[in-house]
Amino acid sequence: MIGRIVEVADDRRHLFLHRGFMVVQDTVGERKELGQIPLDDIAAVIANAHGLSYTNNLLVALAVRGAPFVLCAANHNAVGMLLPIEGNFEQSRRIEAQIAASLPTHKRLWAAVVRAKLEQQAAALEAAGSPTAPLTALVRKVKSGDPENMEAQGARRYWGLLFGQNFRRDQDGDGLNALLNYGYTVLRSAMARAVIAAGLHPGIGLHHSNDTNAMRLVDDLMEPFRPVVDLKVWQLWRNGELHVTPETKRALVGTLYDDMQSDIGATPVMVCMQKLATSIAQVYLGLRDKPDLPLPGLPLALAQGLREE
Repeated sequence: MIGRIVEVADDRRHLFLHRGFMVVQDTVGERKELGQIPLDDIAAVIANAHGLSYTNNLLVALAVRGAPFVLCAANHNAVGMLLPIEGNFEQSRRIEAQIAASLPTHKRLWAAVVRAKLEQQAAALEAAGSPTAPLTALVRKVKSGDPENMEAQGARRYWGLLFGQNFRRDQDGDGLNALLNYGYTVLRSAMARAVIAAGLHPGIGLHHSNDTNAMRLVDDLMEPFRPVVDLKVWQLWRNGELHVTPETKRALVGTLYDDMQSDIGATPVMVCMQKLATSIAQVYLGLRDKPDLPLPGLPLALAQGLREE
């Protein structure tokens, strides 16, 4: 079952556990109950509000179910995430294999991730009516470990082609940047859940090596899915939506449930993430040679929506 990404974005809310449900309560006036969500339906909770409080037993119940609790800053970037310390029943064996994996294995996996990201970026550009050749030409040049940093070269070409030459990616920026931040926070929470469920350690990455980043593997594996968010932001921008609002948040969360092409046919983005994380664990264990990455192309619902506009 695909879980729900639940965001709490209104101020002065209290979250607590009651009989298997996460209950949302107003903290002013009569402290009315505003809603209930079954814990077993929740994939992640995004705390994106001021004056928010929550009980410890709720956080424990979410952790037991492997559902991340994500803390966001004012720029909609994730700054903290509560994750379980116990997960897959094979977790110890898989983490040991992850630690023991050779450098050539990590380099080979990272090259596959970079190629997939460039292919998805090219698909986003094609849907936006922009030239794809600058990205597709780089795919063939990616070598093991991406020593020539084709990923960064692709990014320099990609942002200008998608949003115009004056656009600059700025995590502290407003407008398009804030929309991208929010979309990436949603992606990151879903990928964190997938990594934990696969029995892997999120801090042992393929490429990202910042010592202060406890989510290096998560940030590595979400790279091929970023263009899904990018194109949705491009679509919102083209329709005059330049701010993070309840409507644009729903649109960005919705990308997780759109279908991408995979080796088994149309598959929701969130399931593609789960398949990728599981396949990485299988590579570490010597059960397969290649990661299970989404095939080139856009989520089908998003592509259909663009054709209808």
